[in-house]
Amino acid sequence: MSKTTTHHVIGIGGSTLIVFYTEAHCWQFRLISNGGAGVSMNANFTYYTPEAVLRAGLE
Repeated sequence: MSKTTTHHVIGIGGSTLIVFYTEAHCWQFRLISNGGAGVSMNANFTYYTPEAVLRAGLE
């Protein structure tokens, strides 16, 4: 079973940005809309630090 670690949870204009780490996929982010839908916009990228994925998520 893969371990997931949450590093940042940030509210942005009614949405939530979550930055997390999984052993299988390194650092990732998800944007959760105010309606609850989750969007992953980083499927084609690999991030090696939480700061790099945070910058990408905020963009």
